[in-house]
Amino acid sequence: MGKFIKILQDISDLIVFKHSVFSLPFIFISMIVASKQINGTINFGFKLFILGILCAVSARNFAMAFNRYVDKDIDKQNPRTANRPSVDGRIGKNNLMIFIVANAVLFIVCACLINDLAFKLSIPILAILGGYSLFKRFSELAHLVLGVSLGLAPIAGVVAVMNEITLWSVLLCLGVSFWVAGFDLLYSLQDMEFDKQNGLFSIPSIYGEKATMFISALFHSVTIIFWLLFCWSAGLGCIAFLGVIASAFILFKEHQIVRRDFSKIDRAFFTLNGYLGIMFFVFIFVSLI
Repeated sequence: MGKFIKILQDISDLIVFKHSVFSLPFIFISMIVASKQINGTINFGFKLFILGILCAVSARNFAMAFNRYVDKDIDKQNPRTANRPSVDGRIGKNNLMIFIVANAVLFIVCACLINDLAFKLSIPILAILGGYSLFKRFSELAHLVLGVSLGLAPIAGVVAVMNEITLWSVLLCLGVSFWVAGFDLLYSLQDMEFDKQNGLFSIPSIYGEKATMFISALFHSVTIIFWLLFCWSAGLGCIAFLGVIASAFILFKEHQIVRRDFSKIDRAFFTLNGYLGIMFFVFIFVSLI
């Protein structure tokens, strides 16, 4: 039993499971908005609830494990990442590949059980999720690729419920994409010197700290615009718009914290952004009921 718990702990360390809070709220925002529009209720059913969670978790597991697999040579040189299970030997290369394939298969099977469009999009989505790990080796656009990877969450949610892609889901997707890219820029400031020394492409390593802070703030401003457009396009009420305003305040505080003290980047990255996703869901949920 103790060995099994140890394996689960190693897997949790590998994929940083707690960071699932970034994408899950936006999948369910999309699902409840879609359900309200076609069914008149936010209840989209227990089957889609379970399949939605399985798709979200398996897709993220695939993306994180694939990133750890292809980045092992980089991670072992970086003091910040040298103790990851994929680097220090707790999870071997073969077991890591089994984990990657198993989650890819689970994602595709669950997508197939949802509807035809979800199944058709499943493999392209996995390709995008894996693309982030490769992009940073040749392009600073890797931050945006990561943003799109999480931005696909609301697209997946509306496809699951409505079997189509709506304008409001695309606007929500774009907002999430720039939100994630913006906070990834701040997080990447930790590895700015390492990226320079190892020839990795990131906006901090190429353009420097001040430009990165400016671009991150610009991305987050664009985020708020897209989320306002999402609320308008989806026909949501005043409470939803208040949720966007509250999100803008959280993002402002995030930048304030990072500008004041770089050592608190982790706090800004996880704590504030984790709260933001959950809070935004709550505002949309209340608006719909």
